[in-house]
Amino acid sequence: MSAAEVEVCLCVTRRTTPEKFYIEACDDGSEDVLAIDRVSTEMTLTVRRDIHASAETRPIYGLMGTIRLVAGMYLVVITKKKKVGDLLGHAVWKALDFDIISYKKTILHLTDNQMQDNKTFLSMINNVLHTDGYYFATDYDLTHTLQRLANTSPEFQEMSLLERADQRFVWNGHLLREFIAQPELHKFVYPAVHGYITMKSSCINGKVFEWSIISRRSCFRAGVRYHVRGVDSEGHAANYVETEQIVQYNSAKASFVQTRGSIPFYWSQRPNLKYKPKPQISKTVNHLDGFQRHFDSQIILYGRQVILNLINQKGSEKPLELAFDKLVTGLGNGMIKYIAFDFHKECSRMRWHRLQILLDMVAEMQDELGYFLVDADGKVLLNQEGTFRSNCMDCLDRTNVIQSLLARRSLQSQLRRMGVLHMGQQIEEQADFEKMYKNAWADNADACAKQYAGTGALKTDFTRTGKRTQWGLLMDGWNSMIRYYKNNFSDGFRQDSIDLFLGNYAVDEADWTTPLRDPKDWKFLTLPIIMVVAFSMCIICLLMAGDTWTETLAYVLFWGTASVVTGGLILFNGLDFVDAPKLQLGPGELTHQQAWSLY
Repeated sequence: MSAAEVEVCLCVTRRTTPEKFYIEACDDGSEDVLAIDRVSTEMTLTVRRDIHASAETRPIYGLMGTIRLVAGMYLVVITKKKKVGDLLGHAVWKALDFDIISYKKTILHLTDNQMQDNKTFLSMINNVLHTDGYYFATDYDLTHTLQRLANTSPEFQEMSLLERADQRFVWNGHLLREFIAQPELHKFVYPAVHGYITMKSSCINGKVFEWSIISRRSCFRAGVRYHVRGVDSEGHAANYVETEQIVQYNSAKASFVQTRGSIPFYWSQRPNLKYKPKPQISKTVNHLDGFQRHFDSQIILYGRQVILNLINQKGSEKPLELAFDKLVTGLGNGMIKYIAFDFHKECSRMRWHRLQILLDMVAEMQDELGYFLVDADGKVLLNQEGTFRSNCMDCLDRTNVIQSLLARRSLQSQLRRMGVLHMGQQIEEQADFEKMYKNAWADNADACAKQYAGTGALKTDFTRTGKRTQWGLLMDGWNSMIRYYKNNFSDGFRQDSIDLFLGNYAVDEADWTTPLRDPKDWKFLTLPIIMVVAFSMCIICLLMAGDTWTETLAYVLFWGTASVVTGGLILFNGLDFVDAPKLQLGPGELTHQQAWSLY
């Protein structure tokens, strides 16, 4: 363990007759110790001399918070971390492993069903915690961009990290709810962001500078690929991610911020065993309400909005593009610019150079929006006046390609302004940095894709190498197959896990009725068994031919028809076979299945 790792070490100490948890900082010289009563769940401050000498001690590296499950309260702690790098002199850490510790000494008071449900809920929390990409800092606010932090009041600077954090990006916010009400406990916990952070030290023309990407995934309307699309009534878009690219050189610093998020009106794309389910636009709600709320908040937060809609302008995606265009026109807001670019059409047959068409189209707008720049004396020279809001269907593969190209163009301007690049020099000419840059943005794509779709991103061969390759196409095919399986047969569990972790669903010990055991319709087992038997018999008839070819043909046709018809029935009833979310999302709220019925 390095000296830097010991710096922010916390220690959990438990009594041998475990009535309390004690959490103390190992390094700050403070006598304050956080005491958590395992019976009453009360949290108070005490001092080190009050801890029993025989208490069991174990090191941890942070508190994620507490959560209530069927068996009672649990403490969620970070047990392993690694240093990502330093941002403006502050250490940034990635949480690698976690532990979930029960307040209760036994769960024998539970019924068998309650024990099973508690075990399922614990596996859900573990599922979310081990979805890679949790980051924290002990003395820096990772939830805000450099520009937002530069435009804050002295009162804001005096607040604890927990109080001042941008709640959109605090993924352990629900777990910290008990701490928020007690300001004296804030120093024991830190906001954790979910997404991707990389920090690199680079050298161009003999000048060393620091370069970083921070992608912050929103915890509002969070979920998985096909189960969460569009926007909610508060204007929160699905799979919303704020990505900030930061450069530091000789005490000067610059940043460029972009956002991505699902097409912000009411639509769904419920998994149904088909490779690409048809998107459904709601016909029963006023789309302009959520749409306007979304862009009103974006304008307040970021300024002007340039929408880059990268979806197909034909086929099943066409109605979404038409509706998006119509809503922007209907809103009539001069702060919003809409650009539709059919990524797949323009870049078909490996014509990836045609992405330059879009870059040329938005070049003047990008210059007008600018970027945030502070000189070595701390003086703000430039502010970013707006953001590009990019989207495709998933806001993953196509979106990341475009964001990496826009970020490179901004970075080139920043490095020239800082004196790292000479006038006329191009980033593409700096071979070592260009390779590092492309790989970092491809890693960003993979991280965001794994968190939302369950696999690495597609098209990352282009991001990494600047060209499309046959191997890249094969990997895209493999990832697409994995996505198909996960989206249809495991994402309901993942969606429930996220809803439980973020507090969209709350477990009530006093009034417990299980939502987890969902009895399946007879079709769920019967049809797959019939199809497997029929297909097996068809193969057997082919391998073990009858006395005549007509007899063999008759058997093959019969069993082949039976397997095809059964397969057709399974596809027709596809909604009954997918893994759908089961949890009710709060008092009076709809389950995901009920919400889908509105579309």
